[in-house]
Amino acid sequence: MVIHFCLIIGHLSSFILTDVRARLTSELKNAMKNKDTFASTTLRSVLAEIQAADKQSPDQKIGASSIVSIIRKATQRRNDAAEQFVKSSRLDLAEKERKEVELLSSFLPPLLPESEIDRLLREAMDEQVSPGENPHKASGKIYKAFYSKVDKSLVDPDLVKRRAEALLKGHQ
Repeated sequence: MVIHFCLIIGHLSSFILTDVRARLTSELKNAMKNKDTFASTTLRSVLAEIQAADKQSPDQKIGASSIVSIIRKATQRRNDAAEQFVKSSRLDLAEKERKEVELLSSFLPPLLPESEIDRLLREAMDEQVSPGENPHKASGKIYKAFYSKVDKSLVDPDLVKRRAEALLKGHQ
């Protein structure tokens, strides 16, 4: 199990270390050369979001982790839009949104599996929480310890929250 986890972390860190911004830009150039308006429009929209975040960042350019977070949010928005289009019987538009999700997902590293999240949360809980401690106060300590070990772009924050709450209930 430990070897498997090390392989996952090694794969994820090598993925994060590659310059996601450069990959997006390169793919945009290829799409423009191939006159692929679908891909170029999708990639331009995400690159525009990244550039807007760059302007708001005091360091001028945001890091790979923030870029991955922006892409994850963009895919989530498109998934939500696809669901709304299906409800409205606009299957053509839903399909377009799904294709955009597929394109953007190719730039994302895989999320940590639930079992690894649980293991890391348990470690944080063992280190940070004393028996009988206020669960609200304990959860803050757990999140801080967890996210000091794990990049936020590599996990689903809703899943982390649900798992932490479940583990805290079982810990009391």
